[in-house]
Amino acid sequence: MKVVLFCGGLGMRLREFSETIPKPMINIGHRPILWQVMRYYAHYGHKEFILCLGYKGELIKEYFLTYKETMSNDFVLSQGGRRVELLSSDIHDWRITFVNTGLTSNIGQRLKAIQSHLEGEDVFLANYTDLLSDLPLPELLKFFHEHSKVGCFISVPPTQSFHLVSSINGGLVQSIKHVAEAEVRINGGFFVLKKQIFDYIKNGEDLVHEPFQRLINEKQLITYKHDGFWACMDTFKERQLLEDMYTRAQTPWEVWKPNSGTRGDETVPGQCCDASL
Repeated sequence: MKVVLFCGGLGMRLREFSETIPKPMINIGHRPILWQVMRYYAHYGHKEFILCLGYKGELIKEYFLTYKETMSNDFVLSQGGRRVELLSSDIHDWRITFVNTGLTSNIGQRLKAIQSHLEGEDVFLANYTDLLSDLPLPELLKFFHEHSKVGCFISVPPTQSFHLVSSINGGLVQSIKHVAEAEVRINGGFFVLKKQIFDYIKNGEDLVHEPFQRLINEKQLITYKHDGFWACMDTFKERQLLEDMYTRAQTPWEVWKPNSGTRGDETVPGQCCDASL
């Protein structure tokens, strides 16, 4: 199953990095968050990727064209450095399609731009590329196929601490309660979509707004509730929190490792994804 990754946005809330590199190329540990997302899908056997490029997309191309397997795999060095024998490999069986989808395109238009690369695919996966999770992908796919709808995404509890306020005319407060008590959820950004999704996207439209509303009206959109680890790297603070977790070897998103430190109750403050990705 092909995986569409939206990695062309400006990343304005991470300007400390994004003025020199695109947001998906910001490192968590020694690898970019884009690689972390791709490694997650590859772990479950989905190794065909379509990268929707935009802002500084040439740096993403360069990264993979000059990829160094020794940075994330054990190896044997001999002959004074002239011979390198890898003991394991990570991307040798990946197939990556790089597509320029525009500098200012929204998610819906980036998806439309790569439609021809999904020919023959009845179902595909998609992600914003600034999200990390221990989501059990086979369970998500099972849920999707059981319901036989056009679209599915994961929903997660809000990870920011704030209070929801309900009021009436004149500003009189009716209720105020912590978001954790409100039973609300946010878009977690891991999508499973049928090819029919393209029938719901008109020119200029984003993905989640008008097209998803049409799916809702036709009862063709479902959500999989995930209460495990989920984090969004949308700000410098959120990036630093993920980096700190990596330093402490608490990396529940690294599902490809036997001791990834998965803890379902550990979350990182953040909101879901920048629509400009």
